[in-house]
Amino acid sequence: MAEKGTPPPDILTPIRWPLRLTLWGMSAERITRAFWPLWSLLLAALGLLMLGVQDLVAVEWVWVAGAGFAAALLWALWRGVRMLRFPTREEALARLDATMRGNPIQAALDDQAIGAADLGSQAVWQAHQARMRARLAEAKPVEPDLRVARADPFALRYVALLAFVAALVFGSFLRVSSVTAMGPSGVDLVSGPAWEGWMEPPGYTRLPSVYLNDITAPGIDVPEGAQITLRMYGEVGSLSVEEDVSDRAPVPEAQQETAQDFAVVRSGRLAIDGPGGRAWEISMKADTAPTVAREGEIESSYEGDAQIPFAASDDYGVVAGRARITLALEEADRRYLLATEPEPRDPIEVPLPMPIAGDRAEFTETLVENFSEHPWANLPVRLELSVEDEAGQRGVSDMEVITLPGRRFFDPMAAAVIEQRRALLWTRENVPEIARILRAISHEPDDVFRSAVPYLRLRTILRRLEAAGPAMDDAAQEELARAMWDLALILEEGDLASALERLQRAQERLTEAMKNGASEQEIAELMQELREATDDYLRQLSRQAQQQGEQNPEMAQSQDMMEMSQNDLQRMMDRIQELMEQGRMAEAQEALEQLQQMMENMQVTQGQQGQSPGEQAMEGLGETLREQQGLSDDAFRDLQEQFNPGQQGPQGQQGQQGQPQGQSGQGQGRDGEEGRDGQGQQQGQGQGTEQGQQGQGGQQSLGDSLADRQQALRGELNRQRQNLPGAGTEPGEAARDALRRAEEAMDGAEEALREDDLAGAIDQQSQAMEALREGMRNLGEAMAQQQQQNQGQQGQAQGGNPGQQRDPLGRNSGANGQIGTDENMVQDEDVYRRARELLDEIRRRSGEGERPEAELEYLERLLERF
Repeated sequence: MAEKGTPPPDILTPIRWPLRLTLWGMSAERITRAFWPLWSLLLAALGLLMLGVQDLVAVEWVWVAGAGFAAALLWALWRGVRMLRFPTREEALARLDATMRGNPIQAALDDQAIGAADLGSQAVWQAHQARMRARLAEAKPVEPDLRVARADPFALRYVALLAFVAALVFGSFLRVSSVTAMGPSGVDLVSGPAWEGWMEPPGYTRLPSVYLNDITAPGIDVPEGAQITLRMYGEVGSLSVEEDVSDRAPVPEAQQETAQDFAVVRSGRLAIDGPGGRAWEISMKADTAPTVAREGEIESSYEGDAQIPFAASDDYGVVAGRARITLALEEADRRYLLATEPEPRDPIEVPLPMPIAGDRAEFTETLVENFSEHPWANLPVRLELSVEDEAGQRGVSDMEVITLPGRRFFDPMAAAVIEQRRALLWTRENVPEIARILRAISHEPDDVFRSAVPYLRLRTILRRLEAAGPAMDDAAQEELARAMWDLALILEEGDLASALERLQRAQERLTEAMKNGASEQEIAELMQELREATDDYLRQLSRQAQQQGEQNPEMAQSQDMMEMSQNDLQRMMDRIQELMEQGRMAEAQEALEQLQQMMENMQVTQGQQGQSPGEQAMEGLGETLREQQGLSDDAFRDLQEQFNPGQQGPQGQQGQQGQPQGQSGQGQGRDGEEGRDGQGQQQGQGQGTEQGQQGQGGQQSLGDSLADRQQALRGELNRQRQNLPGAGTEPGEAARDALRRAEEAMDGAEEALREDDLAGAIDQQSQAMEALREGMRNLGEAMAQQQQQNQGQQGQAQGGNPGQQRDPLGRNSGANGQIGTDENMVQDEDVYRRARELLDEIRRRSGEGERPEAELEYLERLLERF
């Protein structure tokens, strides 16, 4: 065995600081493992004191808890002292040497045991010593291992740390001193007992809280329902509370409690008796119930939309309201088919509209509803309005008898059908009489029907009525009522074909009369018939264009053309009548032929209306953007599921039950895309729920499903980019470049999804959506430039300049064809309801955290503005 000699003093010089830091780290390890219960107890106790737990319980419990804490603290200190053993320098050398290759510290301290007299052996030893000492310069201090998980398997130290962090956020160091006021010693021997008090008004009043210690006035104005909080410190019983503003029973023991909370329900006196006490006269401000009343005249539109104005007020604001409508049976004209007792029906209840923005303490709004199809339409009803405030108080208006507005039918046959429909809904006992009346009024169909279609419909309704009889069920009754309503609309409004046939017949009769030299009175009657037929045809044409415009907004520009053509037609008919009155029949005949040609051209123009390639491309890109948004939403939900498995609540349950998650509120805004995606989520998440060991595989298959969808969407975008119009123009090329970047981002998102990198996929998808939006903006500019170049030719073809045309939202375009205007986007008659729907949709979307940050910021700016 070799003997170790005395090493030169400079051997360990290179490892002086690494050795010292390693020794300190080992000391920190042993201190941590010995005293972790001690500092855990200290942090937990300090956190509870900062949160003011001692003020919420009786003082006896505080002393018991303090004694228990002191015992635990002594045990933790004794345990730490017993376990603590500081490391030696040799132990630090051994740990540092073990971290280096070849144990150079031990080798540097060794002496040559054999071959000391051999020169070759000495040379080898010296070379080995030099190599080992060179390695000493590479020594690094060993990091201490401060983990105590083996000694603390329940992670109690983290519980204590959490309590302390919560106290730092929600508590205060000043509340720790309140524990010293619970005994007869310390500072309280000098300062005596103390108290604190707060008055917190109800949240809906939006009034600030009041610190009672700062109130020196003898009286306080307090809103009804305010919460009084009192805390007494010091010897129990030295301070007591006397009050008669709450519903508490005056129990002497309760008056001396250190923590008291009660609500103000009446005016009265509040006093704190004892050293430093104070008293106030509480003047309660009662929360009055809201009020509502109908004001102004009730109006209705041609379509039957009822407009019922009302005014509501409350001292703090109205939160909701309802309108209740019941039949005023004693006020109705009970003749004919209304003489029998009606079938029972539930009252009509509709919510009252509330102001979108601003103060709801006092406002005026208008309830807009269409009751035309209800059996009580155009009958006397009782109207009752009610509103409610946040305190739950309810205000009701006076009961008022009004005629329930509904659509009126001016065509005699349509009005008769509607009258029989009301009789059918009144009671099914009227069915035999209804059938007889319908047969009687349709006995001569050629005199009352313009075409065979409504007559055949009426015959079908008659057969079903007679077959069902008074014993028909509810479904049959509702189905027959719907059929009769549709028939009345056809009879009242007609259709485009019947209106055109009537117009052509009037033109032929007028032409024949002019050729045969009819009298002035006959020609005047025929001219009036032509005017009426023309008005009917234009009205039907406008209605059809409006319906097509609702389905396809790009068709809305045809309305302007028809309105202008109608003015031209009226001037031409005035000219024809003037020529006929002057006896200039040849010129009148020529003008009538021009009128016929204009009507035919109007018909052709209406039938040839369609979408341009640019509009089709814009619509396709919009659909691609919506699908990409839906795909990004699904990826975000899957990312949440990875970090919080099982935390999706009802959506996760729906997925397990076989219902796609896309059927929830969010999925409905993407044209059913969520519904298709939900099946993939069901397969991935359902397997992960039922078989925990297969959860990883389920997520992988789900990622592949999202990647396949992303690949298909990228292919569709590539096809759209190849067929994009506007080639050769600067905006068109910019649009193609933006779509190319969107395609590259989709490709990156697909790769990230296949690698199960959902976070990276979401970032790439966000870039793709931004590039898509930029491409759509550039395409819109290219379309506007093309429209500006062709505005002369298009203006002649469509009967108006570009400034009179309309964009897909129904707004007027600018004079140069550019999209953008300050005109109101809401073109409906019910402007307020549409505004409310838009604001509710913005609020719903702003609450969806999975949407891109830029979109959420835009939605927040909209909410701040409105």
